[in-house]
Amino acid sequence: MSYLPLRKFAAPEIIFGLGALDLVGQYTAKFGMSKPLVVSDPGVINSGWADKTIHDLDHLGITSALFSNITPNPRAQEVMAGVQVYHEEQCDGLIAVGGGSPMDCAKAIGIVVSNAGHILEYEGVDKIVIPMPPLICLPTTAGTSADISQFSIINDTERRTKIAIISKAIIPDLALIDPQTLMTMPPYEAACTGMDALTHAIEAFVSNAQSAMTDVHALEAIRLIYGSLVKSLANPEDMELRAQIMLGSMQAGLAFSNASLGAVHALAHSLGGYKDLPHGECNAILLPHVIDFNFSAVPQRFTLIAQTMGLDTQKMTTSMIQKWLLKTIYALRAAVGIKDTLKDKGVSSQDIPILAAKAVLDPCLVTNPKSINQHDIEKIYEKAM
Repeated sequence: MSYLPLRKFAAPEIIFGLGALDLVGQYTAKFGMSKPLVVSDPGVINSGWADKTIHDLDHLGITSALFSNITPNPRAQEVMAGVQVYHEEQCDGLIAVGGGSPMDCAKAIGIVVSNAGHILEYEGVDKIVIPMPPLICLPTTAGTSADISQFSIINDTERRTKIAIISKAIIPDLALIDPQTLMTMPPYEAACTGMDALTHAIEAFVSNAQSAMTDVHALEAIRLIYGSLVKSLANPEDMELRAQIMLGSMQAGLAFSNASLGAVHALAHSLGGYKDLPHGECNAILLPHVIDFNFSAVPQRFTLIAQTMGLDTQKMTTSMIQKWLLKTIYALRAAVGIKDTLKDKGVSSQDIPILAAKAVLDPCLVTNPKSINQHDIEKIYEKAM
């Protein structure tokens, strides 16, 4: 590995551990917010985490407004509705409570509040001119890492695709990461978000923008998530296992936010936007097929991934390592209950050219370790059927 390439590394302030949630009021005041907009969704509200946040703010005399009209795969029109509430309530900051949907939506609201216009105008890399209002994130899932990343993924329902907004300007100011929030996650959601986090780590490690700074986080994320995901689902009350998954998700976020991602996410963004499917589930279905495509470009990197997952590679050929890694990913996916193919999710052969045409435009492909074109993408989708 060369230590010479010029690389950057950006991250928010992070507070991790039991009790991190309890600090939301204290830090809201430190950031000078007098009326934050709490951005959440109905599922998180039902779990009680949004109410706890609002109560903690009230306890310190901080008034807040709530915006929760958010669906999974947050839509552009939901972002714009949130901007309207922000202005009507005369808010001066944002607190996101939930998984990737509320956090991505909160970032997008902040973009438009500061820069005006429509959220779809900011698709792409480094389009944000004016910094957002202060943003605090309280993640309640272990997978998206939107609480520490410079990504916001928004569903453009007119084009039926997800757009990626990527900018250092949308990295949250503070992430309050508390493993206790995972105790209310449904098992399948926990499985999907766990596979999402593992995909983040793998794609960051093989990215052509990786560095020594991101590698350490990516490999630790792979170790933690692969070693704990199945056990944490089998023992949902084990807080230590939940903490390992939450820490793995955080480590993966630090890696991919700075090294970016690859073809798994590009294809998943197209698929999730077109069919309105859970992002983590899309990643889990596509991951082994993209690994199979990319392996020949960086076999030494995939070998390190296999070693981190526990494989003794000393007497193995590269082909044997590739087969073991694919078999292991398939087995992990099945063990956590993700068994569907794209056909099972309602994707037809007629959909594939449409999906590929959208995926080939995704900015995540820029850092894929192997050059990939629309025909290659169609073949990957076909194999995932």
